[in-house]
Amino acid sequence: MARISQTGLDLIKHFEGYSPVVYKDSGGHKTIGYGHKLQRGERFDKPLTKAQAEALLRKDVATAERAVGRLIRARLSQPQFDALVSFTFNLGSGNLARSTLRRKLNKGDYAAVPKELRKWVKSKGKTLPGLVRRRNAEGALFMSGTVPSTTSAG
Repeated sequence: MARISQTGLDLIKHFEGYSPVVYKDSGGHKTIGYGHKLQRGERFDKPLTKAQAEALLRKDVATAERAVGRLIRARLSQPQFDALVSFTFNLGSGNLARSTLRRKLNKGDYAAVPKELRKWVKSKGKTLPGLVRRRNAEGALFMSGTVPSTTSAG
Protein backbone atom coordinates (compact mmCIF):
# COMPACT_ATOMS: atom_id res chain seq x y z
CA MET A 1 0.00 0.00 0.00
CA ALA A 2 1.25 3.48 -0.86
CA ARG A 3 1.82 5.81 2.08
CA ILE A 4 1.48 9.56 2.35
CA SER A 5 4.75 11.46 2.64
CA GLN A 6 5.55 13.95 5.38
CA THR A 7 4.89 16.72 2.83
CA GLY A 8 1.38 15.38 2.29
CA LEU A 9 0.80 14.96 6.00
CA ASP A 10 2.00 18.52 6.62
CA LEU A 11 -0.44 19.80 3.99
CA ILE A 12 -3.32 18.11 5.80
CA LYS A 13 -2.11 19.41 9.17
CA HIS A 14 -1.88 22.95 7.81
CA PHE A 15 -5.45 23.00 6.51
CA GLU A 16 -7.06 20.99 9.29
CA GLY A 17 -5.36 23.05 11.98
CA TYR A 18 -4.54 21.73 15.42
CA SER A 19 -6.95 21.68 18.31
CA PRO A 20 -5.98 19.94 21.55
CA VAL A 21 -9.65 19.89 22.60
CA VAL A 22 -12.92 18.83 20.95
CA TYR A 23 -14.69 21.39 18.75
CA LYS A 24 -17.34 21.31 16.02
CA ASP A 25 -16.00 21.62 12.48
CA SER A 26 -17.70 23.53 9.63
CA GLY A 27 -19.85 20.47 8.94
CA GLY A 28 -20.99 20.27 12.58
CA HIS A 29 -18.90 17.18 13.43
CA LYS A 30 -17.16 16.86 16.78
CA THR A 31 -13.46 17.00 15.95
CA ILE A 32 -10.09 17.03 17.75
CA GLY A 33 -6.40 17.13 16.87
CA TYR A 34 -5.78 17.50 13.14
CA GLY A 35 -9.28 16.85 11.83
CA HIS A 36 -10.09 13.63 13.70
CA LYS A 37 -13.86 13.18 13.71
CA LEU A 38 -15.00 11.58 16.95
CA GLN A 39 -16.60 8.18 16.57
CA ARG A 40 -19.55 6.99 18.63
CA GLY A 41 -18.43 6.37 22.20
CA GLU A 42 -15.05 8.02 21.67
CA ARG A 43 -14.05 10.53 24.36
CA PHE A 44 -11.10 12.79 24.92
CA ASP A 45 -11.08 13.98 28.52
CA LYS A 46 -7.59 15.48 28.34
CA PRO A 47 -6.14 17.83 25.71
CA LEU A 48 -4.11 16.11 22.98
CA THR A 49 -0.46 16.94 22.49
CA LYS A 50 0.66 17.66 18.92
CA ALA A 51 2.46 14.30 18.88
CA GLN A 52 -0.73 12.48 19.95
CA ALA A 53 -2.72 14.43 17.36
CA GLU A 54 -0.27 13.50 14.59
CA ALA A 55 -0.39 9.83 15.59
CA LEU A 56 -4.19 9.95 15.41
CA LEU A 57 -3.98 11.70 12.02
CA ARG A 58 -1.65 9.00 10.65
CA LYS A 59 -4.18 6.36 11.70
CA ASP A 60 -7.07 8.32 10.13
CA VAL A 61 -5.12 8.99 6.91
CA ALA A 62 -4.68 5.24 6.35
CA THR A 63 -8.35 5.06 5.33
CA ALA A 64 -7.81 7.75 2.69
CA GLU A 65 -4.60 6.06 1.49
CA ARG A 66 -6.47 2.78 0.97
CA ALA A 67 -9.30 4.56 -0.85
CA VAL A 68 -6.95 6.32 -3.26
CA GLY A 69 -5.14 3.04 -3.87
CA ARG A 70 -8.42 1.24 -4.55
CA LEU A 71 -10.17 3.91 -6.64
CA ILE A 72 -7.39 5.45 -8.72
CA ARG A 73 -6.11 3.24 -11.52
CA ALA A 74 -3.78 5.87 -13.04
CA ARG A 75 -0.14 5.73 -12.03
CA LEU A 76 0.68 8.40 -9.47
CA SER A 77 3.85 10.11 -8.34
CA GLN A 78 4.27 10.75 -4.60
CA PRO A 79 3.05 14.39 -4.79
CA GLN A 80 0.01 13.31 -6.82
CA PHE A 81 -0.81 10.57 -4.33
CA ASP A 82 -0.35 13.00 -1.41
CA ALA A 83 -2.70 15.57 -2.98
CA LEU A 84 -5.40 12.95 -3.56
CA VAL A 85 -5.05 11.56 -0.03
CA SER A 86 -5.49 15.09 1.38
CA PHE A 87 -8.61 15.56 -0.76
CA THR A 88 -10.00 12.16 0.24
CA PHE A 89 -9.21 12.68 3.93
CA ASN A 90 -11.15 15.95 3.81
CA LEU A 91 -14.15 14.77 1.77
CA GLY A 92 -14.33 11.02 2.20
CA SER A 93 -13.85 8.08 -0.12
CA GLY A 94 -17.46 8.13 -1.30
CA ASN A 95 -17.00 11.55 -2.83
CA LEU A 96 -13.78 10.44 -4.53
CA ALA A 97 -15.54 7.34 -5.85
CA ARG A 98 -18.41 9.39 -7.36
CA SER A 99 -16.25 12.22 -8.66
CA THR A 100 -15.59 13.31 -12.22
CA LEU A 101 -12.04 13.85 -10.97
CA ARG A 102 -11.64 10.07 -10.50
CA ARG A 103 -13.16 9.27 -13.89
CA LYS A 104 -10.97 11.77 -15.74
CA LEU A 105 -7.78 10.79 -13.92
CA ASN A 106 -8.40 7.09 -14.50
CA LYS A 107 -8.64 7.90 -18.24
CA GLY A 108 -5.19 9.51 -18.01
CA ASP A 109 -6.32 13.16 -17.94
CA TYR A 110 -3.87 14.37 -15.28
CA ALA A 111 -4.22 18.01 -16.37
CA ALA A 112 -7.93 18.02 -15.41
CA VAL A 113 -7.26 17.28 -11.75
CA PRO A 114 -6.68 20.83 -10.43
CA LYS A 115 -9.89 22.10 -12.06
CA GLU A 116 -11.83 19.11 -10.72
CA LEU A 117 -10.42 19.66 -7.22
CA ARG A 118 -11.62 23.28 -7.31
CA LYS A 119 -15.22 22.09 -7.69
CA TRP A 120 -15.13 20.84 -4.07
CA VAL A 121 -15.08 24.11 -2.12
CA LYS A 122 -18.54 24.24 -0.53
CA SER A 123 -19.96 23.23 2.81
CA LYS A 124 -23.70 23.42 3.32
CA GLY A 125 -24.01 25.28 0.00
CA LYS A 126 -21.53 28.03 0.89
CA THR A 127 -18.13 28.51 -0.71
CA LEU A 128 -15.54 28.45 2.07
CA PRO A 129 -12.32 30.44 1.50
CA GLY A 130 -10.36 27.80 3.46
CA LEU A 131 -11.57 25.08 1.10
CA VAL A 132 -10.67 27.23 -1.93
CA ARG A 133 -7.13 27.61 -0.55
CA ARG A 134 -6.92 23.89 0.26
CA ARG A 135 -8.08 22.76 -3.19
CA ASN A 136 -5.63 25.20 -4.84
CA ALA A 137 -2.79 23.84 -2.68
CA GLU A 138 -3.79 20.24 -3.46
CA GLY A 139 -3.93 21.08 -7.18
CA ALA A 140 -0.50 22.70 -7.06
CA LEU A 141 0.94 19.72 -5.18
CA PHE A 142 -0.65 17.34 -7.68
CA MET A 143 0.80 19.21 -10.65
CA SER A 144 4.25 19.40 -9.02
CA GLY A 145 4.53 15.65 -9.49
CA THR A 146 5.67 14.40 -12.82
CA VAL A 147 3.16 12.35 -14.75
CA PRO A 148 4.44 8.77 -14.53
CA SER A 149 5.27 7.27 -17.89
CA THR A 150 2.85 4.57 -19.01
CA THR A 151 5.66 2.81 -20.84
CA SER A 152 8.02 2.42 -17.90
CA ALA A 153 8.27 -0.85 -16.06
CA GLY A 154 6.68 -0.75 -12.69
